[in-house]
Amino acid sequence: MTCENQTRVTEFVLLGFSNNPEMQVTLFVLILAIYAVTLLGNILIIVVTSVDPALQTPMYFFLRNLPLLEVCFTLVMVPKMLVDLMSPRKTISFLGCGTQMYFIFGSSECFLLSLMAYDCFVAICNPLRYSILMNRTLCLWMAIGSWMSGVPVSILQTAWMMALPFCGPNALDHFFCDGPPVLKLVTQDTTMYEMQALASTRLFIMFLFSLILVSYTRIITTILRMPSATGRQKAFSTCLSHLIVVSLFYGTASLTYLWPKSNQSSESKKLVSLSYTVITPMLNPFIYSLRNNEVKGAVKRAISRKVLQKRVVF
Repeated sequence: MTCENQTRVTEFVLLGFSNNPEMQVTLFVLILAIYAVTLLGNILIIVVTSVDPALQTPMYFFLRNLPLLEVCFTLVMVPKMLVDLMSPRKTISFLGCGTQMYFIFGSSECFLLSLMAYDCFVAICNPLRYSILMNRTLCLWMAIGSWMSGVPVSILQTAWMMALPFCGPNALDHFFCDGPPVLKLVTQDTTMYEMQALASTRLFIMFLFSLILVSYTRIITTILRMPSATGRQKAFSTCLSHLIVVSLFYGTASLTYLWPKSNQSSESKKLVSLSYTVITPMLNPFIYSLRNNEVKGAVKRAISRKVLQKRVVF
């Protein structure tokens, strides 16, 4: 079916949280505060791990890429969300909708999290060969690969969906362009697309998740064999932050994309989406900084240098 006798949709109306108009101002203030903390926290992690000499290791090289991904992701989503919360008419262009959908697939973050799991595996299971296996050149190519590898997946999913006919209603029951609610507005049978999208998404997510699972199975086995309780605690602490971030990411992703036709209400799905678009990007810097003594030490050193510089100036 094509839009031969009907006008093709050129923009979508985002219904957002219109069922609760009294919440609009409260949500705006709350999300704005969270977004400010998100930007500050992620940029702080990027800067600290870039300039501190003690953090020039593969582990922190990959850690720099994670907040950079989060900053890019939230820049596409949150500013538009804030504008819409204070606007009487919430619309997004067809192209803007496609842009949001491209960035929310999170393919690159899946790859990066699996690389970070591999880095933990090498550090704990092969510590004597760590500097050889995780050399600077390899880490650079792995990071580039994680950024670029998600591009074909996101482009394929987004291009296929946006090529479907949108000739009827354009009211999107969401606060941004997410795949499942956008698919409801397609004016033809979408069974083929849904089967392909669900199968490819499940295979993609489960393949990378299985790599993380295998890595941590080996890591836990190695930790349990360590004779020293202090060594076991230190090794487990090294990977705990990453485990928490993986749990948050895959937990929300599975609720949203692996079971898109669940019995959740529309409002419940919006709250789940709000958690991974707003809450999780804010939590990640805190998880890594509060659970990591080296990052906390680097932050303290950076603050001390700033305070010392101001005293010298005055």
